[in-house]
Amino acid sequence: MAADHDTIRAASHVLDALGVTLDDLHRNGGAAQVPTIAEYLPRVMTVVSATTRASYTSYWNRIRAEFGERPLDQVDASEIATLLQTTKAAALRRRNSRGGRAAADHLLLAFRLIYTWAAKDGLINRDSDPSRRVARPRRLPSTRRALTTAQLAELTDAAILSSRDPILDSLLLRLHTETACRRGGALALRLRDLDPDLCLVLLREKGGTHRWQPISPTLAAALCRLAVSRGAARPDDALLRTRAGRPLTPSHYDTFWTRVHTALPWTAIQGVSTHWLRHTTLTWAERHYGYGIARAFAGHTDRTGGSTTTYIRAAVEETATALAALTGEPHPLTRRE
Repeated sequence: MAADHDTIRAASHVLDALGVTLDDLHRNGGAAQVPTIAEYLPRVMTVVSATTRASYTSYWNRIRAEFGERPLDQVDASEIATLLQTTKAAALRRRNSRGGRAAADHLLLAFRLIYTWAAKDGLINRDSDPSRRVARPRRLPSTRRALTTAQLAELTDAAILSSRDPILDSLLLRLHTETACRRGGALALRLRDLDPDLCLVLLREKGGTHRWQPISPTLAAALCRLAVSRGAARPDDALLRTRAGRPLTPSHYDTFWTRVHTALPWTAIQGVSTHWLRHTTLTWAERHYGYGIARAFAGHTDRTGGSTTTYIRAAVEETATALAALTGEPHPLTRRE
């Protein structure tokens, strides 16, 4: 039954006295109040992996500082886009800087993680997610490339001659060139991840991927000696360790490349980093043994690309065969046709 004019006017007076508007009633609809970003963020940080949390915490802190007191459903797409532009403009400029695109992209992905979990928890509708209405910054082609044999030899000499721990640094260079692993994969290695008999290491990298990657007998034996001589005893102890017996940290890589850039100016100008070693090995593998072997060295999953990529998958024995050609050493798993 429709309310009469007097009833509507009386209800309006009550709402005015309570400080409540009709918009408030429509927005809440009698349901539980939507939490603010500051209230909801701790829940998101709890459910994501440790790697994701480490990658996005700085961006979530920025989102909290800007929108922390806002309920999740009261942030507009235009406001997110504005913050992305501000972040892009304020990004630290380095030699290999891409104009702040990466910082803006990571900030948007941090927003999307918040709203993805909010939708899963039923706090918002997926269609009302403001971060999905903001386009990701267009990615530019990478400037990284494969090093030549001469460049790699020059880099190796400079790194070892300037090192305070040449044993560790020479093993790091060999590990990255033999396996094409990422920096995070090397740092995550434990004693249990080394199989010295079959000459394999278990690489645990981004996206929760795991793969057994062949390494040369020389590298396997050297890694085992380094780990044991520097205090690794339990299965979960870090494999790569400093002379003081402490597990390797990301700062060691920073110092490593600072020394190399000082010794070789061309590496500083071009922004050569650990990832260039990965490019070098993957390019060699693709040129000599094809896409499937390069894909195995890269550790890419079968979920990307077309359906055909499901079948372009190299066996570990095939990867070992390629590695044997790369290093010039026989491998226990090498296929003999």
